[in-house]
Amino acid sequence: MMNNELENPILPKKQESKRLIALDAARGLAVIGMYIQHFALNQINSFVSGNTMILFMLCSGISYSIMVQRMTERKVEPSVFRARMLARAVFIDLVGYVLIMLNGPFGVVLPAYAMLFILALVLIRRSTRALVTMSGVLFLVGPPLMLLGLSLFSGAYLLSDIAGGPLSALGWAPVFVAGMAIGRLNLRNTRTALRFIATGFAILIPFKLIASFVLPGVCQSFETWLIQFPSITNPQADPYAIWPLNTQQPPWQTLFVAAPQCGSTFELLIGTGLSLIILGLMCLIAKKSTAILKPFSAVGRVALTLYTVQFVIAWGLQIAGIDVTSVDIGGIPFGDILVAAVILIAGCLLASLPNGPLESLIRRFERMFSNIQ
Repeated sequence: MMNNELENPILPKKQESKRLIALDAARGLAVIGMYIQHFALNQINSFVSGNTMILFMLCSGISYSIMVQRMTERKVEPSVFRARMLARAVFIDLVGYVLIMLNGPFGVVLPAYAMLFILALVLIRRSTRALVTMSGVLFLVGPPLMLLGLSLFSGAYLLSDIAGGPLSALGWAPVFVAGMAIGRLNLRNTRTALRFIATGFAILIPFKLIASFVLPGVCQSFETWLIQFPSITNPQADPYAIWPLNTQQPPWQTLFVAAPQCGSTFELLIGTGLSLIILGLMCLIAKKSTAILKPFSAVGRVALTLYTVQFVIAWGLQIAGIDVTSVDIGGIPFGDILVAAVILIAGCLLASLPNGPLESLIRRFERMFSNIQ
């Protein structure tokens, strides 16, 4: 949801050649996948559900590290960088709440995304090894903690954005922090790209097999075990009781499910493995021919604008009396390809501008909080 200038607000125009077209293209693929998921999902492209957001969060973590590196190279004061990130978080948060106000049929992740920009500030000075370790720990402890937060913070919007379920900052933090570690690497190196692909397959294949053949039985056994505890399986929460007696019990069984956007360790690892493969392929293609990636990178550069547009489209259709969830574009032959083509064209048109509409606004908003012109 950031363009490469947006992800590098301290980068002057003359240094735009340093942009990573492979990263933009991967982000663009994630945005296209979101549109397919929301408007043209079918059995063939069902793999995009949830995975597009994981790919996007991985790219965002990479971008975050690149911003920190550019800040260091230009000897920008850390306080200025923090001010920019805080300003960006506020802007994205406000956009997110406007989209939530539209009450559309899709989940809005911008508030959680904004929280990640703030929480990541404590990690920018950590070593790459520390980031890898932190990511591994979050893959394990993040899912149960975010489920606990889903119960305890259900009525507190800010806390819910931080740790209130699979669409919270904690739900996406393992992938984002993994992206921060990846952002420390040389993404223009062929060997690095091959390592991404190899690591992606090493993660994807075993965890996909476990999710397909082992998890269903484990989940059923766990649910059977939970039945022994009626207070957990049949909670009688009193909405008028004091906190936390007024909260529902966390859905612990989802820890053993790999469904889209359930936030389980297995779902996140499967999506991360697939995302690493895509990122590695984009890096390899960029080494051979950038022309192939240009349309996708154009979408990635105006990702925040295009992300927001899909909610406005859904809201407009509902105002017109059309339920967007009943419009089965995916059932039309090549309907998903048509949606992807439309987004590619829209991305190219928007990228022809100096910046996308929201990308321009966020840059101006950031400048209100720093002295960098």
